[in-house]
Amino acid sequence: MKVLHVCAELYPLVKTGGLADVCAALPAAQRSLGIDARVLLPGFAGVKAGVEPTGPALKLATRNAPPIVQALGPEVSIIPARLRGAGLPLWFINAPAWYERPGGPYLDEKDRPWPDNAERFALLGWVGAQLGLGGDPSWTPDVVHAHDWHAALAPVYLATTRRGPKSAGSVLTIHNLAFQGRFPGELWPRLGLPAALFGIEGLEFYGEVSFLKGGILFSDALTTVSPRYAQEILTPEQGFGLDGVLRRRAQALHGILNGVDYSVWNPATDAWLAQPYDLAQLDGKARNKAVLQRELGLAPRADAVLFGVVSRLTEQKGVDLIAPVLGDLVARGGQLAVLGHGDAAIERALEAACAAHPGQARLRDGYDEGLAHRIIAAADVILVPSRFEPCGLTQLYGMRYGALPLVRAVGGLADTVVDSSLEAIDDGRASGFVFHEATPAALDAAIRRAFALHRRGADWQRVQTHAMSLRFDWARAARQYGTLYDGIRSSSARLAS
Repeated sequence: MKVLHVCAELYPLVKTGGLADVCAALPAAQRSLGIDARVLLPGFAGVKAGVEPTGPALKLATRNAPPIVQALGPEVSIIPARLRGAGLPLWFINAPAWYERPGGPYLDEKDRPWPDNAERFALLGWVGAQLGLGGDPSWTPDVVHAHDWHAALAPVYLATTRRGPKSAGSVLTIHNLAFQGRFPGELWPRLGLPAALFGIEGLEFYGEVSFLKGGILFSDALTTVSPRYAQEILTPEQGFGLDGVLRRRAQALHGILNGVDYSVWNPATDAWLAQPYDLAQLDGKARNKAVLQRELGLAPRADAVLFGVVSRLTEQKGVDLIAPVLGDLVARGGQLAVLGHGDAAIERALEAACAAHPGQARLRDGYDEGLAHRIIAAADVILVPSRFEPCGLTQLYGMRYGALPLVRAVGGLADTVVDSSLEAIDDGRASGFVFHEATPAALDAAIRRAFALHRRGADWQRVQTHAMSLRFDWARAARQYGTLYDGIRSSSARLAS
């Protein structure tokens, strides 16, 4: 089985969130099961700097390509490479004018979307489809696996240009339905797709072009990153306008829970930490707490219940609920460490709330991979109060590091965290704290329960021990995807015969 993952992010080359972790860990886990998984990426500067080319550039003729691709010239090149050190085989698209820029992969240095994002990611989808159609004679995938809106045109181009039974099947994974890749309708003629597809039964969405809607309609199979999220997005509340389209394709929709790369997220071997630790030697966690308190200018209090946040600072993540409860959290003897960047109003509110409690709360703006590890290692509780959450990885990292997750009961958070009710503690299932309403009052009530459990040391230790012993490994997810790919390949063979 040969699988091409088409994605915009890959840890450690380029990362804005959990997508990068998934797109690195899933192919690696699949390769360990004998699946020949490879990756296609845009040639961002960070990608070029972190890979080793393994062969000459491969030219893709653009004679019959859509106008949006022809703008690059008569040929588009992709370069075969391997992830430096890890050896994961990949291609990157060599288009410096479109991909090698200051700022991030989607936003410029002032956090504004790049004005040509449609062109940049239509190219990614088109190249993914070309590889699925045999663009590299030495390796043609059985399945093209597109990740999120950035790659969602790959199944569309693949389906509308298939050239026989050897064409690859397709899977689209929806990592977050809120991000759909919507662009002005004037873009349509430049995509080179059949005119009839720009309508309500195609990629049109309230007069715009929706890359994600196209991927949903034209992929052979759809997945989300947790079972619960696969059900939630079929509802108007969490369907973001696409719930009707998704309900039409419900039979093709599968919820497969993400995993954790425990070679990266392991407190016993984590090079970012001041002192490694594990279940057998938990003293190191206290040491990491003391070091982080010094690093962030928090009071050096071993008895403080330290709450950590590592998140995009957006309404989706529920972090706007934190500032209103911070005063009570500190009054009860807690501390707060926040790492993240996002909505300016939420940042300002959090910054003001932290400033009102010097030595007890600190916001570090931006993202720092090492600091993310150190906060999770130091925290007693990791806060993930999301309004919606397709899967969430932070709560899984927290459990492995002995930071009990405090989460809202949505998506993958509900699938993975068991509330510390008396009965769940008694039968050994409890692994964190779960609340339901997206309000400061509900969050505050869950925080109070965390303090109450922390005061009962033996019970806290039981829950922490259970949480640290849980494993959400990628091998399980890789096997589930393998079964899905087999079904797609079998269906393609039946249609071809």
